[in-house]
Amino acid sequence: MSSHLVGVGVGPGDPELVTVKGVNALRAAEVVVVPVMDTGERGRAEATVLHYVGAEKIVRVVFALNERSDRARREAAWDAAGERVAGLLRAHGRVAFATIGDPNVYSTFTYLAQTVGALVPGTVVETVPGITAMQDLAARSGAVLTEGTEPLTLVPVTAGAAVLKDALHGPGTVVAYKFGRQAAQVAEALRETGRLADAVWGSALGLAEESIRPAGDLDGTALPYLSTLIAPARRDGGRGGKL
Repeated sequence: MSSHLVGVGVGPGDPELVTVKGVNALRAAEVVVVPVMDTGERGRAEATVLHYVGAEKIVRVVFALNERSDRARREAAWDAAGERVAGLLRAHGRVAFATIGDPNVYSTFTYLAQTVGALVPGTVVETVPGITAMQDLAARSGAVLTEGTEPLTLVPVTAGAAVLKDALHGPGTVVAYKFGRQAAQVAEALRETGRLADAVWGSALGLAEESIRPAGDLDGTALPYLSTLIAPARRDGGRGGKL
């Protein structure tokens, strides 16, 4: 029996943003794996998947998703998760892994696929793209991500506020992911680079607790970890000026 591991992007939280192809992939799999933290609470991926497949098909696999400092603990969690999914592949043949956003954009699926590929040689790995948080925030806030020849830079603020500041000095739109715990540093970087006025941030997009606010409202209070920021490119207001 051949083994297929499919990473399915299920979007940032709104179940209506899962693509038709994504729903079909979830339903075609024998088992749908969803990542959970070792604290056990239901994550966004699981909550979204439950709109399309029954709970009996879902297998919760623990990842140290909240671990940033203890590399050994994080690696041990990835190894254990890989072993669990490898066992599911041997037993069922086709397994889907549901990930928020897109499986090829800062996703746990990347590490899982590497581990499983070594444990189950010959595994076919596929991905189904998902709508990202920056796309959803742009749609919900009215922020335009790119025009004409403008570049788009995506920065995980876990890499440090200095990386974000360097990007903000550039000419295009800057998107910051995972900036909630460093909201104060992000606000300062926006002020220093003159990018505060047009920037917008959002969290829990598509969920009941959704928050979308101007970046000028940032007051240094820590925000949810998965907050997203869009700082649009500097524009003169003309139509097609950068074509």
